[in-house]
Amino acid sequence: MTLGLGLLYVGCVLFMNGVGTLQKWDPKAMAVMNFFTGGLLVVINSINIAYTVVTVGASGIGADFYGIATNMLFGFTYLFVGCTNLFQLDGRPLAWYCLFVAVNTLPCAFLSFTADADPIFGVIWLIWGTLWLAYWFAGAEMKVTLGPKFIGWYTVVVGIITCWVPGYMLLANWWQFLY
Repeated sequence: MTLGLGLLYVGCVLFMNGVGTLQKWDPKAMAVMNFFTGGLLVVINSINIAYTVVTVGASGIGADFYGIATNMLFGFTYLFVGCTNLFQLDGRPLAWYCLFVAVNTLPCAFLSFTADADPIFGVIWLIWGTLWLAYWFAGAEMKVTLGPKFIGWYTVVVGIITCWVPGYMLLANWWQFLY
């Protein structure tokens, strides 16, 4: 249930960030939904950490934190975006964080294809990785740059097909119909 909730709001913030990039919205105005989404994900996953520690105990927690840790990648992304936009900070640290997250999507995809036996989420992880990688290229002052039109449209499309729709399907209990 929390995965569907998180994906729905990540889809919303990606959609809004993409449209805001295309329409050149004030970055401070765009920060608001990033804070809401990032805050929601961090709070939900902090509660999940506490619940896991209480129910599982201090020993043997390892794999129980995988979903929490991967969700926190999203939560911190949107808090980082919100702070960068609100306080008009240099975007390079955010870009390098995006590279860190993009690299982490590779083992996440691998685990989805193998251990989780969920090939759709394996593909989704790879698509997310390309989006984070695009933001690295866009903000790390590389010689290869991706323009705001590409970034804006790619963010909208990725938000809809990998977050908004799957999030809604999970919440409506329709995801199992895919298998």
